[in-house]
Amino acid sequence: MRVFCGIDWAEDHHDIALVDADGSLLARRRISDDAAGLSQLLELLAEHGDTGDGQIPVAIETPRGLLTACMRATGRKVYPINPMAVSRYRDRHSAAGRKSDHGDAVVLANVLRTDAHAHRPLPADTELAQAIAVLARAQQDAVWTRTGAHNKLRSHLREYYPGFLAAFAQARGGIIRPEARAVLAGAPDPATAAQLTLSQLSALLREAGRSRGIDAEAARLREALRELQMRQLPLVEQAMGRQAVALLGQLNAACQAAADLEQAVIESFNQHPDAEIITSFPGLGPLTGARVLAETGDDRSRFADAKGLKAYAGAAPVTRASGKTTAVLHRRIKNQRLAAVGYLWAFSALTASPGARHHYDKRRAAGDRHAAGQRNLFSRLLGCMHHCLATGQHYDENAAFPPPAPAGQAIAA
Repeated sequence: MRVFCGIDWAEDHHDIALVDADGSLLARRRISDDAAGLSQLLELLAEHGDTGDGQIPVAIETPRGLLTACMRATGRKVYPINPMAVSRYRDRHSAAGRKSDHGDAVVLANVLRTDAHAHRPLPADTELAQAIAVLARAQQDAVWTRTGAHNKLRSHLREYYPGFLAAFAQARGGIIRPEARAVLAGAPDPATAAQLTLSQLSALLREAGRSRGIDAEAARLREALRELQMRQLPLVEQAMGRQAVALLGQLNAACQAAADLEQAVIESFNQHPDAEIITSFPGLGPLTGARVLAETGDDRSRFADAKGLKAYAGAAPVTRASGKTTAVLHRRIKNQRLAAVGYLWAFSALTASPGARHHYDKRRAAGDRHAAGQRNLFSRLLGCMHHCLATGQHYDENAAFPPPAPAGQAIAA
């Protein structure tokens, strides 16, 4: 007898439902969100025929959390079902639209019973790949947090301290640079900045880690910070300086978190057997390669072909046809993290690979805008990566972007 399990997830408890192949309810139970609850769930599954060779599949509304991780660690198929999809399935079983935790657990179990083929189980990634995914996503979040903190601080400085922004306008990284943050911490308002001496500025630059051209940079900063600029009232200026120090603390924390996580990501990624193949592609370094691995995983059965991977990354377009109308559109539903790193990958490949550059220029000449040309190049590179990982080969420029045949050979062919 085939059995299917549905779990309605909550913060402190979970509702369990087991149904058979005919949809009959076999068991129901509410468990707590702890080790005792997990033991009760495993005992309930064992009572209904769960064995190592024939494990009962589980449907749950979230792909994350301790319960999902523990169920995944047993080796069984765990299907994360989108809550909106569960809402649509609920209408099939109740015309009144009533909702209950137990009812949702039954609905989830019936989703597997009737439409398991239409849903994807969580991939069977290795433990190392899962760890890389955690670190890579955390590092990406830290970068986004750093960008947000930078934008808040810069917007605030425009309100009372434009001279500081002008002093670092031409520097790579702007006010995110360590020396810029050190100077701002030492002189958070224009009045304090105007009183800084060359020795004080040199000490701030050394504190930030600068080792060359300190005297020249200190002289430049002293002149820039003493330039005539519009000012707020003195007390208001001091208050805004205190606020800038608070915003600077957030930026410093975000920069430190991004740097620490970047090192951890690279160390873990270099231990993975797929790292050499992934970084053999033009435009991919250890950090961006780790982000690609984090979102694609190392379960070779996850994507049957390259088309599935391209659709997952948003690199494949969507064709909508109705009657005589056909429209080819940019795919909006996708893995946003993989799409974000894909843009960086394709952009870097333009200078690292002559074939990639030629492919992009060809798409632009055919009428594609910049973003469309980048997506098309990303799609091409993803297809090559899928093939290389499946066959264990490194990237080959001539195989990925074959050079055009001479005119004489083309005529002869």
